[in-house]
Amino acid sequence: MEKGEIWIVQFPYKKGREQEGKRPSIIIADTKTDLVLLIPLTSNLEALKRLPYTIEIKKSNKNGLNTDSVSLIFQLQALDKKRLVSKIGNMEEIYLKEIDKKLKELLKL
Repeated sequence: MEKGEIWIVQFPYKKGREQEGKRPSIIIADTKTDLVLLIPLTSNLEALKRLPYTIEIKKSNKNGLNTDSVSLIFQLQALDKKRLVSKIGNMEEIYLKEIDKKLKELLKL
């Protein structure tokens, strides 16, 4: 797995505002263990207006998304690789640069 790959991921049942169910996600890091760091995506474009640390991702042939989506950078998380269902595409470099910028802001790097 490489940074920027987009996979359909089966998120476990969670509480509150945490993402759950099958959804596309961006691989941020392969930890070389049984875990991968990823950012979930949502098709709810309203998230752009009301949530911090998000960016809009336009669907394309390269990224394999079916609909314009929002990367929920503030929900960066580690999940077991067994939860990865299938790879659908690769994130465009322009979006990866913006995600890196937002991650640095979020993590105060």
